Amino acid sequence: MSIEVLTASPAGSRMEASAPKQRRPSSFLKGIVQTEFPMEPFDRVGMLPVFYYDNSSMTAVFTASTRKVRALLPDPDMHPIELWPGRCVVAFNAFEYRDTDIDPYNEFSISFLMSYGRRTLPGIELLRGMAGRCFEAYVWQLPVTTEIARWGGVELYGYPKFLADIEFRHAPERTSCKLSVGGRHILTLDGEVLKGAPAKLLRYRAYSMKNGVPLCANVYTNPLEYAESMSRGSARLTLGDHDIARQLQGLDLSASPLMYQYCPRNELVLFGPRNLIDN
Repeated sequence: MSIEVLTASPAGSRMEASAPKQRRPSSFLKGIVQTEFPMEPFDRVGMLPVFYYDNSSMTAVFTASTRKVRALLPDPDMHPIELWPGRCVVAFNAFEYRDTDIDPYNEFSISFLMSYGRRTLPGIELLRGMAGRCFEAYVWQLPVTTEIARWGGVELYGYPKFLADIEFRHAPERTSCKLSVGGRHILTLDGEVLKGAPAKLLRYRAYSMKNGVPLCANVYTNPLEYAESMSRGSARLTLGDHDIARQLQGLDLSASPLMYQYCPRNELVLFGPRNLIDN
């Protein structure tokens, strides 16, 4: 499909359309209406929802202390999803966005799986999410590599975004992502390169806080190549010396992952934020 992108003209004049970028048609994106909005700091027009046309990701899911994670959730109606009593779930996601409506960038998400407004029985909600391929999570940290990605996430969604170095290294058997800021190492996520195949859509309901108000945004992923592993050695998480790393060390993370997902090729749609009353 092709999208008409508008660029800003000199002050006081009407914004004029630039030549649309030609992309491979996608049945996944077809039929989703995008709305323009001004991104004044960048003299351009943005689009909502945001389309991510060509991406890769890897995700490692660990368990952590429920009590310690609950202390980091900003709203009393946010309840950690537990695997068993006392142990909840933390997801580490590394993203390479090669072609998007806001240009290429890398991102690293640290999030806590949760339910809003209701407590759930240990294990049940996680199994339900896996069966329905739909998960809810509070986004605790979301560093990115470009200012336009940081600005949009903070101004529109209230995401805890900040600029960081997010470096991927690809080898035939493993992929690694190193996250650091200001020369200080936060963490490195290392995972197996798995043979993938197309999979069913994945839906995430990503929660954030903006001006003290909880917001939620839908994220839909179309995994064109996808594989997952329950092997303890499928992924490794190494924590550095940054303050965020020390906070993670204080969560009593499990030594090995509960699950690892490898997705070298996918499409993604990030819908706009909404108040929870609109769920």
